[in-house]
Amino acid sequence: MSGAATSPALVLASTSPRRRELLARIGLTPARIAAPEIDESPLKGELPRAYVARLAEAKALAVERAAGEVVLAGDTTVAVGRRILEKPTDEADLRRMLALMSGRRHHVWSGVCVVGADGRPRVRVVDTIVAFKALSAAEIDWYVASGEGMGKAGGYAIQGKAEVFVRFLSGSHSNVVGLPLFETRALLTAAGVPLG
Repeated sequence: MSGAATSPALVLASTSPRRRELLARIGLTPARIAAPEIDESPLKGELPRAYVARLAEAKALAVERAAGEVVLAGDTTVAVGRRILEKPTDEADLRRMLALMSGRRHHVWSGVCVVGADGRPRVRVVDTIVAFKALSAAEIDWYVASGEGMGKAGGYAIQGKAEVFVRFLSGSHSNVVGLPLFETRALLTAAGVPLG
């Protein structure tokens, strides 16, 4: 049909395979993937909510957006109280994180940012509460040996072996995996991205 507006192309500002898998669940395949180059270090005294919001927006704005493109970026972190648990640096760091979360609740925070045709970033922040069972030394050894926790915020993947540790979850499960789908869908719909 001539004169019909074309749908914007989706650019995912993330190389995370988990985020691509989550988008596929709602029928979306990015037109292209871009790796944003930003410093992800928390600022001194920065709280988890502000941290993920800032990083999601910074990632979205770090990617060049052509006319007709919508950029989606996300950032997820795990926090125990005010303490941000980044990706573990080594096995000892992973053990420390698992021991810290053992038998208690923690928060999984995600910031989602969409930059639409008007160039304005729109950000939503989502908080999910997760409680781990009390972990034995053998369970921590087993999980560390699996290698699954390395490269993951908070040192675990809920969609993998770590799911056996979860005794309680309040909020969005997809948020803990890495992209809260309810909020992401709402932002993309508002930006004119058609869902599959």
